[in-house]
Amino acid sequence: MADSSSGGVAERKRHFWLVGFLIRLVKEKPLGAVGGIITLLLLFTAIFADLLAPYGMNEVNMGYFMVPPSAKFWLGTDNIGRDMLSRVIFGARVSVTVGLAGATLATIVSLFIGVVSGYIGGKLDLLVQRVVDAWQCFPSLIIMMVIIGIIGAGIGPIIITLGLTWGIVGSRLIRSAVIGIKENVYVSAATAIGCSTPRILWRHILPNIMAPTIILFTLRVPSIIITEASLSFLGFGIPPPTPSWGGMLSGSGRANMFLAPWMVIWPGLALAIVVYGINMFGDAVRDILDPRLRGGAGRYGVKVKKEASVKK
Repeated sequence: MADSSSGGVAERKRHFWLVGFLIRLVKEKPLGAVGGIITLLLLFTAIFADLLAPYGMNEVNMGYFMVPPSAKFWLGTDNIGRDMLSRVIFGARVSVTVGLAGATLATIVSLFIGVVSGYIGGKLDLLVQRVVDAWQCFPSLIIMMVIIGIIGAGIGPIIITLGLTWGIVGSRLIRSAVIGIKENVYVSAATAIGCSTPRILWRHILPNIMAPTIILFTLRVPSIIITEASLSFLGFGIPPPTPSWGGMLSGSGRANMFLAPWMVIWPGLALAIVVYGINMFGDAVRDILDPRLRGGAGRYGVKVKKEASVKK
C-alpha cells in the first residue's frame, strides 16, 4: 500500500509539474508557446505523412508539369509533374528523422566527452579540450562534406556525421556544468564514503546536468535541420528522389526558380517556419528550466509588475 501511494504521489507531482510548465510557457513565453505548436505540427506531419499527402512523394502526374498552385495541386507541381504539397509533407519526415536522431547522437557524444573530461580533469581534460579546440578550428561544413564524401550520402551517414560534429562542439557546455557540480559538498561526501566513480556519475552528476542537457538537445535540433538542408542544397545530403527541403531548393528547383518560383518558395518557407518555431521553443524551455531565471526580475513580466506596483 505504501509503495502504491508513494507512486501515486510521484505521478501527481509529475502531472502538476507538466501543467505548471505549460502554464509558464503560455504566460511567460508566448512566442515559445507558438514555437511549441509549430514543433507539434511538424511531428504530427512527419508521423502521418502517408495519410496527409494527397499524392505519393515521387508520384508523377503526366501532363501537369510546373503547374502553378490550383485547386487540384494546392502548392503546384515541379518540373516532372510531382505534387509539391506531398513532397513538402514527406520532406518534413526527413527533417524530423535527421533532426531528432542527429540531436540525440550529438547529445550522447557531448555527454560522454563532457562528463569524462570535466569529472576526471587533469591531463585527460587538457588533452581532450585541445582536441576539441583543434576540431573547432576547421569550418564544420567543410569537415562534414569531406566525411560524407568518404562514407557516402544517405540518411544514416548524414545522422552520424551531424551527430559527431555537433556532439564534439557541444561537449564544452556539458563539461562546464560538470566542473561546477563536482565541487559541491554532496559529491565530496559520496567520494568520502567510498562510492565508485560510475555510481557518483549516475546518481549525482547526471541528474544535476539534465537541465543543460535538455536545453542542448532542443537547440541542436534546428541547427541540425538547417545544416542538413545546407548539405542537401550543396549535393552532399539526402540523395534524390527522396524529398528533402534542402534538396528541393537545389537542382531542378534552382534551375526553374524563375519559371516556377513555387518550387523553391514552399520548401524554403517550410524550412524557415520550422527552424524559427523550434528555436523559439528551445529558447523558452531554456529560460524556464534555467534556475538562475526563476523568480525575481529574471522571469518574464515580473520586472514590469514590480515597476508598476512601485509607481502606484
